[in-house]
Amino acid sequence: DVGNDEQLYECPMCSLTCTNIQILEEHVDLHLEEDSFSEGTWKHTGLISICIDLELAQWLQTEEDKRQRSEEKKREREEYKKLQRQYGLDNSGGYKQQFLKNMEREVDRGKMEPFEYHKRKADMMECLAFGVDDGKTKTSGVIEALCKYYQNENKDVRRVWLSTGVDHFHSSLGDRGWGCGYRNFQMLLSSLLQNSLYNDCLRDTTLIPSIPKIQSMIEDAWREGFDPHGASHFNNRLHGSKAWIGACEIYSLLTSLRIKCQIIDFHKPTGPMGTHPRLFEWVLHYYSTDNEGGAKVVCTSKPPIYLQHQGHSRTIVGIEEKKNRTLCLLLFDPGCPSQEMQNLLKQNSDGTSLKLLRKFVGSLKEKQYQIVAVDGVLSLEEKTARCHASRVLTSEKIP
Repeated sequence: DVGNDEQLYECPMCSLTCTNIQILEEHVDLHLEEDSFSEGTWKHTGLISICIDLELAQWLQTEEDKRQRSEEKKREREEYKKLQRQYGLDNSGGYKQQFLKNMEREVDRGKMEPFEYHKRKADMMECLAFGVDDGKTKTSGVIEALCKYYQNENKDVRRVWLSTGVDHFHSSLGDRGWGCGYRNFQMLLSSLLQNSLYNDCLRDTTLIPSIPKIQSMIEDAWREGFDPHGASHFNNRLHGSKAWIGACEIYSLLTSLRIKCQIIDFHKPTGPMGTHPRLFEWVLHYYSTDNEGGAKVVCTSKPPIYLQHQGHSRTIVGIEEKKNRTLCLLLFDPGCPSQEMQNLLKQNSDGTSLKLLRKFVGSLKEKQYQIVAVDGVLSLEEKTARCHASRVLTSEKIP
């Protein structure tokens, strides 16, 4: 209780009444200190909570990044192993191992008698020992048969140019699925061996080499210094593997034998719908140069052309010019069995068997093609110069 004449002071924060202003000020200060402490505690606690949440989020993100990197590395390893298997670089053996394994499978399935297995194994081992092809996948005389066919053909072919004689080789039990590059080299070599211009270059190669022998020949070219970049891709080793080869390996091998050749790169389509008319025009120029004249069938002295695209290679043995001026390549495909190639040796007036060989512009629609074309003999000095140049091996690109 206070007297009526005393001044009363009320706390604005808790409604406490005081008669002394100083006491009230001290009282209010206590309120402010308490509020400040509570607010600071709340802020500190909230800051700790935020820091904990941030650290947790960072940890979770780090763990997620680790998991993704681990999965990416795993995918890369699996993809690398897949590519190694696809391109024959997985140390799973080479021609001999695949040949034996496939024959054993044939015996297990009852498709081959045991005595035949042992005979073919002995024949294979003998051929490998001498480094020569057994000739069992070879078909000869196709170019000669084509020449006779076109001389009698009167429907739609205006002119045709053919390579000099070429033997066809198809893949066997030992190289099925990966040997097309080697088989195309055998085709090209079979033609060069029939041309006296190359006698000196090929005096040590009078018979068609086996695939393992060709692998060793490419390794010899690498050791001479040809295409070190390409050699490193194969770890400088082909023999005993199922490694695919392409235009660069063919170029290196031919040049090491002093055979003059060039790689032409058709690196992008030059026609509608992803076609390559410039490729066809180049082939026409190759065969028709120095072979002009009025004859409908021109049997040239030109060797065949090695044709490469992603995943496969073939051999160009000629080109047709239709009466409407469209062009058609004639190709030997290593994937075509001898039984089918034999049909080309028969005089078939309707030309249905030629479907095996004919490829029109609309039929070749890969993104990129490379060809290896032979054009003469190199001197020792020219071979040395090309060896040095192949250290940065590049192909001529058709714009």
